[in-house]
Amino acid sequence: MNDFRATHLPYCIKKLSDGSYIVLNRRYKPIGFNTSDFLNYEDYPISSKLKISKKTAKSLSCRNDENTDIIFLYDDSCIPTKSAANMDEYLKKIIQLSKFKTL
Repeated sequence: MNDFRATHLPYCIKKLSDGSYIVLNRRYKPIGFNTSDFLNYEDYPISSKLKISKKTAKSLSCRNDENTDIIFLYDDSCIPTKSAANMDEYLKKIIQLSKFKTL
């Protein structure tokens, strides 16, 4: 996975123990981090307080999952760069995320 998407585009949103969320790339690293090293997310100022309901999680999830602990925007069945339809669905989620207010 040496492509821009895998490093620089959101793959999932993960809730931390303090209730804040981080946006992770396909390598489960913060967006833009291109490393295979273990990272303790809490060591970096990368989280945001977001209010995400089960309904919102389901609308963001590529799996229609209500889980608010980790929300996958895409998976191997709908990689955004594989088709225009996949990219359209992914971008709808990015647009939805872009409207969030941080608390």
